[in-house]
Amino acid sequence: MLTEERHALILKRLVDHGVIKSQDLMTELNCSESTIRRDLALLEETGELIRIHGGAKRNFHLDEEQDMNEKTFKNVQEKNLIAQLAASLVKEKDTIYIDAGSTTLAMIPFLTQKGITVVTNGVQHASLLADHKINTILIGGNLKNSTKAIVGSTSLAEIERYQFSKTFLGMNGVHPDFGFTTPDPEEAALKAAALKKGFDVYVLLDETKFDKVNFTKVAEIDQATIVTQKLDHQKYPTYFEKTTILEVRI
Repeated sequence: MLTEERHALILKRLVDHGVIKSQDLMTELNCSESTIRRDLALLEETGELIRIHGGAKRNFHLDEEQDMNEKTFKNVQEKNLIAQLAASLVKEKDTIYIDAGSTTLAMIPFLTQKGITVVTNGVQHASLLADHKINTILIGGNLKNSTKAIVGSTSLAEIERYQFSKTFLGMNGVHPDFGFTTPDPEEAALKAAALKKGFDVYVLLDETKFDKVNFTKVAEIDQATIVTQKLDHQKYPTYFEKTTILEVRI
């Protein structure tokens, strides 16, 4: 087996299990202890894993948060398809919550249902909703300049007053063991509050957010339905086992 093939299998086992034993790799790959030791050392140098006694564990990178302008121009086609699918879930006269975020922002042009009310903590979202003449409530609180999101104790208190037919959340990362995560504790608190207030909860994610872990946990993976692009079921089997996933069909 080629070195690249061994490395790919080692990383696949880390994604699946988080921790791997050298002895198991030797058996599965039919190679010597020195070869496995060398492979793990090389993968550690590239930051893919951390060697431990008798094997290795996965190295999780906590991503830095991008501002709204950076997010808006990334993976545009995928986000639009995901947003269109999410918007199709909204029914006439629903009262929904739309979280701040670039993928949730892309939902708004597809919201053609009549008589809906949208509650949001996104300043850009509220402006675009107004342009589309959709009844909108922008919750109050502190404005976070980088993401144009309203956060803080005032927004948390205000959201407690509402109940939503559906809640649509953006998220920075999702992992089958660590759940839905985001870098900012204040944004995480508001997302968690909105999640609890929705009868149906959807998290909009493009594939770049899978297997990513951020600083603050919002919820377990089974607390919301994931709306995403078409996924490779063999690459992400655990997600399909742990929660409901709605995929864009092309």
